[in-house]
Formats: sequence, structure tokens, C-alpha cells
Amino acid sequence: MSYLKRNLLSLFLFLSFPSLSDINKNPFELIDTKSQEMVVVLTTENELFNTNPELFKNKIKNIFEPLIDFNRVSASVMGKKYFLSATKEERAQFIEVFKISLLDTYAETLAQWGDAEIITDFSYDEKKNKIVSVKQELLTTNNVYPIIYKLREYKNGTYKIVNIIINGINLGQTFHNQFQALAMEKNENISSVISEWKSDAFIDG
Repeated sequence: MSYLKRNLLSLFLFLSFPSLSDINKNPFELIDTKSQEMVVVLTTENELFNTNPELFKNKIKNIFEPLIDFNRVSASVMGKKYFLSATKEERAQFIEVFKISLLDTYAETLAQWGDAEIITDFSYDEKKNKIVSVKQELLTTNNVYPIIYKLREYKNGTYKIVNIIINGINLGQTFHNQFQALAMEKNENISSVISEWKSDAFIDG
């Protein structure tokens, strides 16, 4: 291929696909693009979950983790009372514990759903107080799960997930209630809550 043709091809590819920064500034494109990446993992490497579950989970985590504002979500899960009473170190510890447990649970849930298809509703337009809702349907062999992602818009025009509602289950509220109940059980000892924390709100497929 000549130098000119190579450069024309490169220009065509550059113009044909949105850049990562463009995608991050469009919540619908962001969620749809990353969801389809996860579908590829599910449909082509689902058996990997049985042979090497950690590798499978890492593939899902690499796609899903950058989409979430874990600092904001973790603070919301703790609630104002416990977030303000926790030390800086305890807040940082909970962010990491929550991140690991959520991503592990999410990856394991996707694995059990198996050969799935995800359809994004680009016509749904709801925005309130910098929060945009993106609706999807996740189609498995046996069920259809409605999903609503809540994404917050930031000053640089990018978006990150701050909550997810799956099949009517508000995960943010579920995790918040879980933290409050565990805090009462542990006599409001934040360190004990962190040690005992597990995210288990996902549903069976």
C-alpha cells in the first residue's frame, strides 16, 4: 500500500470513530459502547469464567471500573452521618473494599447471565440536577432485564455512573440500606463495618 493510501486510510478511520474523549462526553454512547465491549467478553470468553475466573473478572473490571465515580458512590452508600464520622483512612478503606466487592459481584453476575444481548434506548431523555438516565434492556436466554444507569455530568463535560437500577432494584439504595443495617449491628463501629462488608444486591439470571 502506498504512503498516500495509508495516510488516507488512517484519516478515514480517525474520522469514522469517535474519540474516547467524545464518548465520555456523551452518556448514551459511553454506556452503549462499554456495554457492547462487555457483551463481546460474555459471548466469546464466557467459558473463561470456569477455567480462569480471575482473568475473566479482570476483563470485565477493566471495562466497567473507569465508568463509576467510586468516591461519590461510596459516600452515598455510607450516608452523611457515617461518612462525616469516619476518619479519612476509613473512608479510603471503604472506597477500596466497596470497589472490589462491587466489581467482583458485577462480573460474576454477568458470567451467570452468559450469552446476553444489550440494547440501549437512545430516545430516552431524562436529565435532572446534572444526572442523566440511560435506559437499556439486557436480554438473556430466559429473561429481559431493564437497566437504568444514572450518570453525573462533571465540569469538564464528562460523565460517570453514580447509580444503577436493575430490574427495579435500586443498587445505590440497596447498598445504603445494607451499610446502615451493618453499622447498627456493629454498634456503629466503622472499621468493623468495613471488615464485614460484602456487595450482594445483584439478581440471578
